[in-house]
Amino acid sequence: MNLRTVNVTRYIQPLREGGSLPALAEADDGFKYVVKFRGSGHGSKALISELLGGVVARKLKLKIPELVFIQLDEAFGLRQADEEIQDLLRASRGLNLGLHFLSGALPFDPVTTQPDAQISSRIVWMDSFLTNVDRTVKNTNMLMWHKELWLIDHGSTLYFHHNRNNWENASVNLFQYVKEHVLLPFTTENELIAADEYGKQILTDNVLHELTNLIPDEWTDWREDNETADDIREVYFQFLSNRLKHSDIFLNEALNARKVLI
Repeated sequence: MNLRTVNVTRYIQPLREGGSLPALAEADDGFKYVVKFRGSGHGSKALISELLGGVVARKLKLKIPELVFIQLDEAFGLRQADEEIQDLLRASRGLNLGLHFLSGALPFDPVTTQPDAQISSRIVWMDSFLTNVDRTVKNTNMLMWHKELWLIDHGSTLYFHHNRNNWENASVNLFQYVKEHVLLPFTTENELIAADEYGKQILTDNVLHELTNLIPDEWTDWREDNETADDIREVYFQFLSNRLKHSDIFLNEALNARKVLI
């Protein structure tokens, strides 16, 4: 799996829905992207979460806008009038991450749209696997585009990396936040079990190595002095691999959470 790299040519507008201040921008390939900046919020760790969450979704055949690496040069954004945006762009020079902009897409509304049980169960399973705390009724992080459900914004996944010394314990946690998942009511027991079997079949160790190897060296700038970029990538691989080997833990938590809803 490879991601294209594009260069930002025009900053269009900030997207102020979240605290990280992403932006709509145009790149030198002529397309528009929602850009996630390394200089905001949790910095490069949030971009790693976005990257790994997105490519795992792609491997599981879930709908997600194309992910691209976005290069931001030193001169870009210097004429921005907003000082907050200027500071953000200055801190984000280099490699960032973008998602193809889905023009005309609307936020997913669980009241008016009811996705089928298979898709719902696969997304709930994936978010439990990735420990995604941000797919709730208040903030679904999903869009409807051409009558299909698309996933966006995985910056809140893999939160173990904010306390990496405990990654082994984090890899086998229950993920109790699943009870707040917006799609949990649309799942079924059989489809959740099938999603677990499907996920384990697709996400082999070879595939997980392929995905974690996508993490750019410059996004590991928070590593400790004695660590290399490969060391950081290996921690992500080990976390995901170990979590998958113990998927029955978070699968059972999802099944139990679902029973409470019935």
